[in-house]
Amino acid sequence: MEFHGSLVIARADEMCAEDGHTHRMTLHCLQCNTVLGDSLSVCGECVDSIVCLRVTDDVVVSDAMKSGHKGEMARCISSSLKCRGCGSTVGSVIHSAPPSLAAVRSMFLLQKKNISCYILNCRSMVKASTLTFDMKPLRESMNETQQLFEAQLDQISNIKSRLADRSVSVS
Repeated sequence: MEFHGSLVIARADEMCAEDGHTHRMTLHCLQCNTVLGDSLSVCGECVDSIVCLRVTDDVVVSDAMKSGHKGEMARCISSSLKCRGCGSTVGSVIHSAPPSLAAVRSMFLLQKKNISCYILNCRSMVKASTLTFDMKPLRESMNETQQLFEAQLDQISNIKSRLADRSVSVS
């Protein structure tokens, strides 16, 4: 563990394990620690940013649009995301993009370099740049959900047959 002021900063390789589950966390402005979002709305990562479906009301979308001329944001039209607490830029929203970034249009891109994460099970603050936000493919999640439903259906069927056996034996 490293210490920075009164915050505990953990390295990604030192994060406490959560038995294979994804880490539950809140996303904060690196400058003022205002809560900007949480891990439940995270879709993954792209262009050094955490891709989120939702953010808190403390994230303000700028009215001004800018056009990217270089790097990964070349040929994109986007608006800045600002922290309501301190006014610092924390990310962007892409309005128009080439095909390579079409999947993240209209989503909130919180720049990892401007974000810290409070990991709930560890009770520690970690720089977002030390983490990866890879998400499982949708097909894998759907298969897991289907298996859970089938297991629950089997349990219900077993309970139903036991209840039917009891009603026959009571009669």
